[in-house]
Amino acid sequence: MHLLTQNPISQQAFKGVALASFLMRIVIILVLACLWVLLAATPANAQSKTINYTSTQLEKRDFSNTDLEGGVFVAAEMREANFQGANLKSAILTNGNLLSANLAGADLTWALADRVTFYKANLTNTIFVEATLTRSILDEADVTGADFTDALLDRYTVTKLCKTASGVNPVTGVATRESLGCP
Repeated sequence: MHLLTQNPISQQAFKGVALASFLMRIVIILVLACLWVLLAATPANAQSKTINYTSTQLEKRDFSNTDLEGGVFVAAEMREANFQGANLKSAILTNGNLLSANLAGADLTWALADRVTFYKANLTNTIFVEATLTRSILDEADVTGADFTDALLDRYTVTKLCKTASGVNPVTGVATRESLGCP
């Protein structure tokens, strides 16, 4: 310290370095604070937009032409519900019951619909692109014009669907039989 007090140039340089260091710390603190606020706010916004109907009674409810993207319908009772034209992209329908439901023209791209009952459901022109439908029941469902491109289905289910599959999806332009890989 004795050298700094005797040399005014060294003292000014020391003050300049100290000021620069102080300003740099302030900038870093502000940047970190902004990042913390942004990261803390993002999950809250995502969660507030998520629709969650887990284990809910939704029988005969009308969700036609509704944006339900990313919605959660795990173990939901949706008998005879109307999802006609609904956006169900990336929705989770695991263990759901859609017995006799209307999903005509609905978009279930990337949906997780494993172990779902689609028995006697109207799946006309429904889009199941890259959806997971393993262990789901599609018996007596109308799949005319449905697009199953790159969907994950059990072989047994595909074989059964190929017996009645027909039509072309009006949105994607893909034939139902082609999307199922029917012979």
